Amino acid sequence: MGQVMTDEAATGKVKEVFDDIRGHFGMVPNFFRALAVHDADWLELNWYRWKQIMGQEKAMDRKTKELIALAVSTVNDCAYCKAAHEAMARQMGASKEEVTEMREVVELFASFNSIADSLDIPIDVKPEEG
Repeated sequence: MGQVMTDEAATGKVKEVFDDIRGHFGMVPNFFRALAVHDADWLELNWYRWKQIMGQEKAMDRKTKELIALAVSTVNDCAYCKAAHEAMARQMGASKEEVTEMREVVELFASFNSIADSLDIPIDVKPEEG
């Protein structure tokens, strides 16, 4: 089992980042606690990246981003990330049915990707530029 930084051991930059994370989630997820054990700058960088991508609504809302994160986590088979992003997707309003449908889409296209690659199918549909 990997190590995680406790609140009591967090000082300086780590404590500042933990306080910011706690302000967003009401707690500090173990993902960020594990980063903190290894490198405060790495923790800070990844928290900054999370805030830039997940913490701001741009073209996509947070629920959509969490469903994408769950899909990627499913493809990569990361147990921690699958649990975390399903929980966050549900908190953002994703229904049980939406999560199940997302899994069906991932399974379908994982299969289709494998088939297309194994048959070396020539590309005939491309997105329009612009």
